[in-house]
Amino acid sequence: MERTFVAIKPDGVKRGLVGEILQIFEKRAYRIVALKILNVTDEQAQKHYEEHIGKPFYPGLIDYITSGPIVAMVLEGENIVNEARRIMGSTDPNKAEIGTIRATYAQIMQRNIIHGSDSVESAKREMSIYFDESELCE
Repeated sequence: MERTFVAIKPDGVKRGLVGEILQIFEKRAYRIVALKILNVTDEQAQKHYEEHIGKPFYPGLIDYITSGPIVAMVLEGENIVNEARRIMGSTDPNKAEIGTIRATYAQIMQRNIIHGSDSVESAKREMSIYFDESELCE
C-alpha cells in the first residue's frame, strides 16, 4: 500500500469544507492513517515549499499556508499519490476537470483548497514535516 500527504488549506478550513473533502476520499475507500488540524509554523512552511525558494511567488505561498489552520492527513491506498491528485484536479480550478475537488470548491489558483504530494518521495518528505512516525496508524 502506498501513502501520500494531503492538506486541506486555510481557505478550505475557513469555508467549512473539511467534512465534505474527507468524505470524498473515504467514499473511494482510501484509508486515513493520520489526521490533525494545525497552524503551520514558518519553519514547517519553509520546509514544505523549499523547492520554490527564490521564485517570485514563494513569499505568497508562505503567507497563505500560515494564514490559518490546515487539516493535514496521510492517506493510504493503491496508487494513492496519483489517484489523490486526480481526485483533487488541476491546481488551476479553471482548468480542473468537472467533479474534481478544485473544480467544485476552489475559486482561484492562489487559493485552491487542497494540497497533495506529487510523488512517493515528496509524500515521505511532506509527511515527516507534519507528522511523527508515532502518529501514523497501522
